Amino acid sequence: MVSFTYTAADAEKSRGVRRMKALATGLLALVAAIYALATWAKSSDAGAWAGYVAAAAEAGMVGALADWFAVTALFRRPLGLPIPHTAIIPTKKDQLGASLGSFVGENFLSADVVRGRLRGFAIASRLGTWLADPAHADRVTSELAAALRGALTVLRDADVQAVVGEAITRRAEAAEVGPPLGKTLGRIVADGAHHRAVDLICARGHDWLVTHRGSVMEAIEGGAPGWTPRFVDRKVGDRVYRELLRFVTEMRDMPGHPARASIDRFLTDFAADLQADTDTRARVERLKGEILARPEVQEIIASAWSSVRALLLAAAEDDESQLRRRARASLIALGKRLASDTRLQAKVGGWAEDAAAYVVTTYRTEITSLITDTVAGWDATQTSRKIEANIGRDLQFIRINGTVVGALAGLAIYTVSHALGG
Repeated sequence: MVSFTYTAADAEKSRGVRRMKALATGLLALVAAIYALATWAKSSDAGAWAGYVAAAAEAGMVGALADWFAVTALFRRPLGLPIPHTAIIPTKKDQLGASLGSFVGENFLSADVVRGRLRGFAIASRLGTWLADPAHADRVTSELAAALRGALTVLRDADVQAVVGEAITRRAEAAEVGPPLGKTLGRIVADGAHHRAVDLICARGHDWLVTHRGSVMEAIEGGAPGWTPRFVDRKVGDRVYRELLRFVTEMRDMPGHPARASIDRFLTDFAADLQADTDTRARVERLKGEILARPEVQEIIASAWSSVRALLLAAAEDDESQLRRRARASLIALGKRLASDTRLQAKVGGWAEDAAAYVVTTYRTEITSLITDTVAGWDATQTSRKIEANIGRDLQFIRINGTVVGALAGLAIYTVSHALGG
């Protein structure tokens, strides 16, 4: 059983109920005293007025007692007597909870009611107007940033890295890279975008040859036969080096060099083979598999999450980051469009209505069971006390009204009866 915690407000309401009870009971006592005096006066032939007063007081007592019984029967058994259909709230608490749940489900959680309510609320237009305010957009952005930080903090890096690594690897393994690479390479060659790379390679090659002439000479002389004289090796090496340097220099300085044209043809043919040649595509796939299988590549893939996480955290915490600035701008733009575009309002409103209708129709039983189960878990006595503290003061007015109305009714009946009898 769940017991309620009485607050200071509940205590004040309970004191108000007790004061009203005292007032209603005092009025009943007053009417009873008037009845006694009027009856005594009537028996003493004090005059006709005594009969009218006695009749009014008598009916007032009846009305007061009847309403006292009715009000008391809601919360407890009057005078502790086991009278049927009394102590309604404590004994019928679970049934009241079930009835309340059914009432809410039928009258509030129906698809038509929810759709009509949302349509009348014009949720899309109001949301748009609200979001268009920069202060509100800032607030939403801050809340989203806080939620993002919380999510990133809760997530375990090892788990996310494993998922990200597996997803990237599986996607890379499933997709054939040859044809896309071939198309991309073909467009690059056709546009001449690769010329800059060739220029850079030729320039760097020339600079390297100039700087490392000794290394080139050693490599050439080292590959010469052992029976040749050394001066011959040096002359051959010097000639090879000068020819190599001349060739690279011409390639660097001559855009129309035949070697450059050969590179263009090679790249064009290779791009075509990547798209159409079965053997080339198969070799590329094998190479892709070997690269993906390397531990350092897997480590790079897995560590990608750490970099992304760090970037997201930094962007979420910085009020002036591009991420937050773009989010604010997007929210304001969305708000302005929602506030002015009737077609978008209808679309968003329809989405909201469909979502709300789905929720209330699909989970109506779970929602109403929350009411019935909660009420069923309440302690009966505590529930009765809580309800009486909140509505008991108004119920005591019923007793007071019953006393007054009963007295007036009794007076009217006595007057009519006396007039007809006279």
